Amino acid sequence: MTDQKVGKRRMSQTEIYNHFAQTKGMKKAEVKALFDELSALAMREVKSNREFVLPGFGKLVKSERKARTGRNPLTGDTIQIPSKSVLKFRLSKDMKMSASGDSVTRPDYIRPRGISRPADEPVTEPDY
Repeated sequence: MTDQKVGKRRMSQTEIYNHFAQTKGMKKAEVKALFDELSALAMREVKSNREFVLPGFGKLVKSERKARTGRNPLTGDTIQIPSKSVLKFRLSKDMKMSASGDSVTRPDYIRPRGISRPADEPVTEPDY
């Protein structure tokens, strides 16, 4: 299936497995097992903790939809829609910025983890 707006084809599941297998030197079966375990872990965590954080991507969050009144589009009759649990995915800030085309930059007063400030560099506070 192609995306008409962009004109590029989406990656299939097999292509994703092949990409990781080639770039990480793993067998395709190992990559598939890794993805299967990741999805099983996500399901377990969402059931028990109501959310699962996938670093760098975002988090899955379980939320409740209230019961509400709706309308049958075919007949126009009013119907009662019951409450239910739904799963939502919330993108990380960096992923949102990347998707919108903005560059992911950090202010100069925030350093990535593991990089300390040199002893002779003064500490500066952000200008608000």
